[in-house]
Amino acid sequence: MNRQLHDQILKTFFECDPPAITAIFREFLNALTAEDTLPPVAQMAQNYETARSNPEIHLLPGNLKDARDAVFPYFWGTDSWSSPLHLENVKGPANYASLVGALACLLKNPNLCTDTYSQRSNELEVKSVTALANLLFYHTRDPWGVFTMGGTISNLYGARIGIEKALPGAMQQGLRGARLAGIVSAAAHYSNRSVAGWLGLGTANLHAIPTDAKLAMRLDLLGETLDRLYADGTRVAFVTATFGTTDASGVDDIAGIRAVIEDKAAAHGMPVPQLHVDAAVGWALSFLTAYDLTANPLDFSAELLEQVRRAQAHALGLRQADSITIDFHKMGWGHYPGSAFLVNNRSDLRYLAREVSETPYFSEADGRRDPALFTLECSRPALGPYTVMASLNAIGLSGWQLLIARSLELAQRLKDRLEAIDHCKVLNPGTTGPGVVWWVLPKGRNAKEIFARLEAGELPPEKFAGYAAEIRRLFDKRQESMDPARDARLSFTTGIGYQPHGIDLPAWKAVLFNPRTDEAIIDRLAAGIAEMV
Repeated sequence: MNRQLHDQILKTFFECDPPAITAIFREFLNALTAEDTLPPVAQMAQNYETARSNPEIHLLPGNLKDARDAVFPYFWGTDSWSSPLHLENVKGPANYASLVGALACLLKNPNLCTDTYSQRSNELEVKSVTALANLLFYHTRDPWGVFTMGGTISNLYGARIGIEKALPGAMQQGLRGARLAGIVSAAAHYSNRSVAGWLGLGTANLHAIPTDAKLAMRLDLLGETLDRLYADGTRVAFVTATFGTTDASGVDDIAGIRAVIEDKAAAHGMPVPQLHVDAAVGWALSFLTAYDLTANPLDFSAELLEQVRRAQAHALGLRQADSITIDFHKMGWGHYPGSAFLVNNRSDLRYLAREVSETPYFSEADGRRDPALFTLECSRPALGPYTVMASLNAIGLSGWQLLIARSLELAQRLKDRLEAIDHCKVLNPGTTGPGVVWWVLPKGRNAKEIFARLEAGELPPEKFAGYAAEIRRLFDKRQESMDPARDARLSFTTGIGYQPHGIDLPAWKAVLFNPRTDEAIIDRLAAGIAEMV
């Protein structure tokens, strides 16, 4: 063995050299700062052919600058979504308190499977999930939870508990031919279909309940579906409610769902389904729960106070949930992955538990605290708890209230401006959240009248298809003619989740996630749409 070369590798890559590391990190920060002065650009063309044919593993050991050079072109070619013109989707810039937490985590690199691998970082996860659970469930007695690799996995945890409640022993013996089903709303995230398929439930056994015009699951149709499934001998493992639909910020009536599922389960002698809430997008409304509407310490306008009042009413329903999914990397402006799965009662985790004998190399694991005994993953990074606790405590409750309220304020401003245009129709005027979806039709068309006819069942699908084509054509026209240095970047959805008479509603879409977006950007967006032919 070449011990001299080995020692050189050891010194270069396994001994901390603060000046060398901070110099390189400073270069990345300088590049990031330079990017902030530029408008967002169209996505760079990827060179997948070269990436596959030239993986470029260097032959000889180098240094940390080689590490920088290997990744810098891709770093520069990745948009940080820091521009206030980014309104496309439920993604915003990461806050710098989160960066501090992430750096602390990466320097120690703990694995949150057991105390042995994570030590006090495991304690930090407990602290983080308890803080989040108290925020969402509002000071629940015995919460618990874990950070996961994404919202889909958090939804999977909720569904998995539901299957075990409905069919005890399924974790060991499988579904054994049992008739099981899950229920979501028609506006739910598509990840719920992935969960149903991956758990062996089958996507055909995931039933989508139509929503009302506010994108909330219709409780009457939920009751009918439960009656039909129970009468057919089917066990309902879970009902997943949505707290903030991805496109239009719709919120299900969670308390109403709780009442329906308990009533129907009792009537049919069935176990109550797991009531899981996918709050990946909308969870941050809970920051407003404790805001004093009378004292109004942050000087919110009367119009904004009404939005806060609605947000508080929505958040009350979260106390009825058995489990919740949140994505802190969305409206917490944290780093990926910042997803968490939270349970209202810690005892529910027993449905996921395994014996220590099943994890021989975690023989020291303690079921009272070591997540390895119930998590899907054996390796879990600690980025979630580090970025969450750094962000929560640096920004503070009043800071979060200002950020969330500002997002609601700008979303409402955009709705008001668009609704004042005859050839536009806002499709989610009654929702509380950062998402705005709307139609733009050619001048001369009365978009609101067309929408009313559609809801009344007076517009057959073939006739509406022509209007839908116009909505898409005008979106594409704006995309082609927009000034990337001044015009907000929008997205398009082929279906917002509300389906009057079974017809999907396509829409233009903006999400007011970026704290740097201001009234001038909103007003220019609306003015430009008003002038479209």
